[in-house]
Amino acid sequence: MHIRQASLSLAILALGLNSAWAADSGIVNRPEVSLQLANQLLAATLASCHAAERSAVAVVVDRGGNPVALQRDDNVGPHNTLAAQRKAYTALSTKTPTGLLAERARSNPQAANLNTLDELLLLGGGLPLQAQGQVIGAIGVAGAGGAEMDERCAQQAIDQVLGKTH
Repeated sequence: MHIRQASLSLAILALGLNSAWAADSGIVNRPEVSLQLANQLLAATLASCHAAERSAVAVVVDRGGNPVALQRDDNVGPHNTLAAQRKAYTALSTKTPTGLLAERARSNPQAANLNTLDELLLLGGGLPLQAQGQVIGAIGVAGAGGAEMDERCAQQAIDQVLGKTH
């Protein structure tokens, strides 16, 4: 009986050491935006815009700022595609809705310099995507008829697909 307990203790100790090694190995396991999730968000975003009789373009980027998926309605100006991508990148990079960043830049002189960064676009319509308490990507919407409508379409899609507690 004592030999079995000792063997079991050694096995548990070895498993514990192995788990510690995995945690310290430098490999990170994080939630990511999948293509399937990106497409669900984009479909819900455009459906939200269409319900308001608007057309738009929407982009989802992953946690590295890389585009995962893009959907563009017919007759949306070509500049809106780049705007949607930059809004998504801005929301991801700052972990903040772009409409809030735009407001801060207008009302806080210290935040106004955010407008000088070419990569950022301080217009509403970009929202971070969260899972398990982490920002896993972002969505950007443009061309729906103003920043408020862009952001509304994106928020409704997030609420629908990820839930209101995201």
